[in-house]
Amino acid sequence: MKVIVTGSSGRVGRAVRAALGVHHEVLGVDVSPSSSTDVVASIEDRVVLERVLGGADAVVHAAGLHAPHVGRVPDSRFWEVNVTATRLLAGLCIQVGVPRLIFTSTTALYGRASTRADAASWVTEETPPSPRTIYHRTKLSAEAVLRDASRAGELDVVVIRMARCFPESAPVMAVFRMHRGVDVRDVAELHVAALVAPTRFSHLHRRGLHAVLADRRGGPARRRRCRHPSACSSRRRGLRRKGLGAASKHRSGVHR
Repeated sequence: MKVIVTGSSGRVGRAVRAALGVHHEVLGVDVSPSSSTDVVASIEDRVVLERVLGGADAVVHAAGLHAPHVGRVPDSRFWEVNVTATRLLAGLCIQVGVPRLIFTSTTALYGRASTRADAASWVTEETPPSPRTIYHRTKLSAEAVLRDASRAGELDVVVIRMARCFPESAPVMAVFRMHRGVDVRDVAELHVAALVAPTRFSHLHRRGLHAVLADRRGGPARRRRCRHPSACSSRRRGLRRKGLGAASKHRSGVHR
């Protein structure tokens, strides 16, 4: 299978490209050069996108502006990169005949729903998003663009709302793993599994995501082992870490 990965120089894009490269032909596209990027170009460049999409079987769209860019980049650029460029990419996939697009989204768009001041919050895939920042709002809008393309019957779309996955120190990472962090290797493997996931629309809960990974691994799916004593002891006390995030799937003509 030939797969195009946008944002291939980023943390998630690099991991996804490496995981896909084991069994697939992969072409990485990013505005920043790196060893994991084959074509250095903007995802806003129609001419380049038309060229690289030719003959592709799927696209993993991980490129975009993210949380660290909030306040440093004008809001208008978030709309241009995260929403307008996503619309362009989806349109070109339809134009050249790429059948599937996997979109890397974020659990951060649940926003205020997950940060109540008076109580702890249990966020599930049914929790209505409550975006707080331009990053959250544009990711949610990009999902809507792709949902419309799916409803029109023109493109199969898988949206993966992944949890926090920053390169952080081990103590900080361990704390977030207890409630909303995820290992980048699990994120990458889920993107690989999404290439062949059933196209009927459904929400995949944490158990659903583990089932997808279990099928790929030929046995029970396990998250990456905790390597920090505070997080491991919390697990022994029965506290649950945040899982792999949420995934939504769209298929032509089926409501998300």
